[in-house]
Amino acid sequence: MEWTYLPMPATPIGGRAHKSDKDVARSQGGLHVTITRPEDKRGADFSFNSSSRKSANILVFKSTMTAVDEKGPRPSTQLGDVRDLQDLTLLGYKPELHRNRSMFTLLFQSLAIAAIPYGFGSPLISAVYGGGQLPMFLGWIVVLILDECIALSLSELASRFPTASGPYYWSFQLASPRYRTVLSFITGWCWLIGNWTITLSVNFGFASLVAATVNLYRPDFAVQPWQLLLIFYALCFLTFLVVAFGNKLLPLVDTICAVFTAISILVTLIALSVKADVGRHSPSYTLGHYDTTLSGWGNFSFFIGILPAAYTFSAIGMISSMAEECDKPTTKLPNALSLCVPVGGIAGLFFIIPICATLPDLTDILQAPVGQALPYIFGRVTGSPGGGLALTVLVLIITFFCSISITVAASRCTWAFARDNAIPLASLWAKIDERHGTPIWALVLTTVVQLLLGLINLGSSSAFLAFVSVGVISLAVSYGIPIAISLTYQRREVRAAHWKMPRTVGFAVNIIAVIWIVFELVLFSLPTVLPVTAVSMNYAIVVFVGILALSAVWYGIYARKVYRGPPESDGLTIAS
Repeated sequence: MEWTYLPMPATPIGGRAHKSDKDVARSQGGLHVTITRPEDKRGADFSFNSSSRKSANILVFKSTMTAVDEKGPRPSTQLGDVRDLQDLTLLGYKPELHRNRSMFTLLFQSLAIAAIPYGFGSPLISAVYGGGQLPMFLGWIVVLILDECIALSLSELASRFPTASGPYYWSFQLASPRYRTVLSFITGWCWLIGNWTITLSVNFGFASLVAATVNLYRPDFAVQPWQLLLIFYALCFLTFLVVAFGNKLLPLVDTICAVFTAISILVTLIALSVKADVGRHSPSYTLGHYDTTLSGWGNFSFFIGILPAAYTFSAIGMISSMAEECDKPTTKLPNALSLCVPVGGIAGLFFIIPICATLPDLTDILQAPVGQALPYIFGRVTGSPGGGLALTVLVLIITFFCSISITVAASRCTWAFARDNAIPLASLWAKIDERHGTPIWALVLTTVVQLLLGLINLGSSSAFLAFVSVGVISLAVSYGIPIAISLTYQRREVRAAHWKMPRTVGFAVNIIAVIWIVFELVLFSLPTVLPVTAVSMNYAIVVFVGILALSAVWYGIYARKVYRGPPESDGLTIAS
């Protein structure tokens, strides 16, 4: 083991660092200390001695660290510089994941998760029901502003408490001692279910797009539920293999995705603008056409039409689970969080405006196979199945990248929640594959849950779509709880964060974020079309409440005995 040594204060690095831990044996002037605990028998934890903690950012691993446990040496892991390791210990956790991400790769991952052409294009049929061009264009801008308020609010919290635990950790640290355990448990389950089901929506959306692409050449083809399921399963397994064994390459994958998405948007803009086989609309029609007769909601149709934009950025907070895989997360993570919406939003305009300018008749689009409007629009506007296929393939590739990036984030969320004993068989799901630096069993659980939920589509497409909508609702609730708690206590915990908004701006942004989240819960619980039938009914809120009820039962029966919340911590401040 090679080190560049500059000393720092004696602080145990490793294990879950509750103040009550008594099992740390410090070396007297040495560099290394071993910690052994009943629940974690792995060795090779560390402490350092110095007069100034500020020197921590100079002490860096020159090569790698090898840990030893009862089974012998474990493979080396790049855990980062000592300042990052000590910061994580102050937050109550031991370092286990590779820190191989930068601010830009975190930003690229967040953009890959948003996947603008897929995120907006897959649920595009809702924007058509919602009135067409006006909610597509103006709704996009409105949602960008509102979602940026959420992103800025989360950025402050992520800067103060940068751990993979994310929102449920924030809720625990912000809430009063009387309620924090229960609030963090509720937040955590919303966070977990949101991660699982929003990932499910991406992977199944890929299958639906593939089926709609087939219809470009075979309009009479009616895809069967089992065929969609097989496509969905194939993507899940392929994504699993990439995430499980390609951890070192994942930052590169996110970077490639960002470049490929930009190129695809440019290609789509040129292709639609040049071909325009069904004609080009005037500027006023392109940006302002609004048909309120299609959804049955009348003037409220505009809000139905903004669902695609809201879905696109619904998972912006998921990269908070990557906090333990980047260096200097107190600044790099919030920077990436806050930049995702404006960068993605501007890029999205170059995708949306050409579609608005060349959009076919709205009533024709409503007949698109499998409810996927995008391949149909591409085929009509380019004037040939081949043109539609070429543009749709670009979107499918972006969706595959999205599947990888969002599965990575969801597996980290699962691992973190298991690490705090919040889910059944927690000790299994919290294990790390040291060779690849992957929470392999958490990834297995994330994938298996999707495979099982996919079976629901064989019996009822309405019930399955409810699970898809639950993803947005659950994530919104998990964002809203810590933001609301922070507001309740006058934002006192974020005032000393490394990354923060000015006081007045912060209050205004937080309030707007909470109001928008509440409205999102209503919006994603409504049926797209009136009058409501058994098929068109939106069962998302029923499924969401049902899942929360099951988690409450689990808490009452067993979890309350073992789940005490994440470790207590004052967080990382400018003064720390």
